[in-house]
Amino acid sequence: EKQYFISVSDADTAGRQTRGGDCLEYRERERILALTPQWTGERFEDGRPRVPDDVLNALRQMTLEEIWMPLYLKGYAFQYAGGLQALHQGMKLVGRAVTCTFVPTRPDLASAVKAEGAARGWKGTCNQWVVDSLTEGDVVVADLFDKIYNGTFVGGNLTTAIASRTKTGGAVIWGGVRDLEQMEKIKGIQIFYRGVDPTPIRECVAVGINTPCRIHQAVCLPGDVVMGTSSGVLFIPSHLAQYAVDQARKSHAKDLFGFAMLEQGRYTAAQIDDSVWDLSMLQDLEEFLQRDPSCTEYRSLNWDLERNAAKGDPVALAELLRTRLQ
Repeated sequence: EKQYFISVSDADTAGRQTRGGDCLEYRERERILALTPQWTGERFEDGRPRVPDDVLNALRQMTLEEIWMPLYLKGYAFQYAGGLQALHQGMKLVGRAVTCTFVPTRPDLASAVKAEGAARGWKGTCNQWVVDSLTEGDVVVADLFDKIYNGTFVGGNLTTAIASRTKTGGAVIWGGVRDLEQMEKIKGIQIFYRGVDPTPIRECVAVGINTPCRIHQAVCLPGDVVMGTSSGVLFIPSHLAQYAVDQARKSHAKDLFGFAMLEQGRYTAAQIDDSVWDLSMLQDLEEFLQRDPSCTEYRSLNWDLERNAAKGDPVALAELLRTRLQ
């Protein structure tokens, strides 16, 4: 049984779609704009935020935990998904999300979706439609409701297609894969998945492409930055990607300074570990970053928040003290 796609936006639209007709919304730009209003940068034609390549490259040099912390402190507590297997051990995945969501099949829904797909001239199955829409740097994020038997989103062929289209991308699948031995031979792509089964994909229907998607306890929106490491997978809201990178860079810079100061005996471990540094420490930090040759990339960081906190500004203090996770 082939799988097809129907995108649901509201009850009225869903009702029209199950009756057939020219009402299927596929990767609708206006809906994605409404989902991601805080993103003010460049977008793809389909409306997805296009987080710049330099941000993606910076994330490749960072750990998942360094990026998770700023998101968590901003109230984004459901961005991490664990319990996944990686196709290539030790390979990091970073790219922009293209989401899709599946549900168990039922005859009336499957028929309506099949009719809509045929009317639009779409060929193949819905997982193939998703892969055919990918561009460079994309990552498929697929919720197959943890279905592994008859829930294999990709095998050797589609993994090859994803690698060809995305160049540096891949997939995160809350479900299964097949043809693992073939997949392992495909270089330059990383795929996170729940399990392996020889069965093809069936007995499920996709109900959304580039709509909100759940992977385990995490939520992913189209255009989120996907960061997959040996620690798990993190979905970074597009409008917070640069912020998270900057916060991680600050953490790097403070670590370099802290290690050096502890070796020299200029500051104690308690002073270095404190969330709020005094003005003299911040001045020493900035001077250290300016003169140490290993700190070139950190010299443009803005430390106004930290200086304001050192001066007793209540808003700045509250922001920094949140890092204590108390």
